[in-house]
Amino acid sequence: MKIRSHKLKARAFGDAWFNRVEDRWNYNDLIADPGWRKDWISFDGVVYHAGTDRVYCGITSFDADIFKAYDCKAGRFVDLGFKKAGNRYDAKFHRSMQLTRDGKTLYTATALLHDVDRFWEAPGGGLYRHDIKSGRTTKLGIPIPHIYIQSIALDEKRGVVYSMHFTPERFSVFDLGTKKARDIGPIGSGLAMGQGENLVMDDSGCVWCGWAVTRAWQNVPGVDSHRLCKYDPRKGRMVFFDTGLPRANGAHGTAKVEGLFNLGTGCLYASGDNGSLYRINTKTAKAKYLGTPISKKRSRLTSMVMHRDGYAYGVTGRDGHCRLLRFDPQRDRYELGGPIVDGNGVAMWQCHDITITPEGVIYAGENDHPRRSSYLWEIRP
Repeated sequence: MKIRSHKLKARAFGDAWFNRVEDRWNYNDLIADPGWRKDWISFDGVVYHAGTDRVYCGITSFDADIFKAYDCKAGRFVDLGFKKAGNRYDAKFHRSMQLTRDGKTLYTATALLHDVDRFWEAPGGGLYRHDIKSGRTTKLGIPIPHIYIQSIALDEKRGVVYSMHFTPERFSVFDLGTKKARDIGPIGSGLAMGQGENLVMDDSGCVWCGWAVTRAWQNVPGVDSHRLCKYDPRKGRMVFFDTGLPRANGAHGTAKVEGLFNLGTGCLYASGDNGSLYRINTKTAKAKYLGTPISKKRSRLTSMVMHRDGYAYGVTGRDGHCRLLRFDPQRDRYELGGPIVDGNGVAMWQCHDITITPEGVIYAGENDHPRRSSYLWEIRP
């Protein structure tokens, strides 16, 4: 396995700096500090575009410089000029990049980093259309004023974009023809974040995510508070299920959804509970536990992508101990590859999103490294 790390920002902050600021600074401090504002970034979304041989990158940045492309042939990053279209509160593309089937258009949406004390000052997450050929990014609208967007799902057949919002947690439908949005309602109460990292659409056109119950008459929501829901476009409303992902240890309760995946087998797959894998029956919302690839260390599995070889690929692990995962959705079996470490001995901290080329080259977006800017990783299995 050949692994390279590509650095958009190369500054390392070091342990002394990290220990000085960990759990002490708020948003106002971070945007006032040149190191955080200018030099610290994460890669929260990656999409490979075969026509241009580019990886389109959604960046997290306190400076709101959040849209780049990595030119695979030239081996360099290209700025896509998002600052001309966005707002200073548009702090990241968080799993909200959807490429049309013809490859001509990339739809994106913006998430937040600020706190609720700036709720009325910040305009809200915008939906954007990026034209691949011209390189122009156009703002289409703000689905729900002052509320930002964590993930989107594009339904080209219906001509709509679905958005999962935070904070607060809500769900909306944006009509690309009329440029009007409908607020479908809440998917969480605020006692716990119910949503996972992304939205996913099943084969019937329903859009799935996680939700969380309240139980306001109790001290805590309970061990079974994390559940599954879907938006049914035929009914025009959310369908909330009273079931969720079973806990990996078999104990009573449910695990919080982390990632959701449609791998083309008629069902859905999910991750949660320390990077465990699940298969979801989309008719009943019942989830079956398939296993935990890395069980003895902290882990996560936020993204998987299908390749034409019939396998789905992901990166699992955490805290600098990440490994490549190959999953067979026909047999519900997985295997682990080697650690994700580049030629200089630098290890991936954790992975947030991945994409794959037709030739099987994987590009993985590293995020939230506490001591340096995150990197875009190139993995050739």
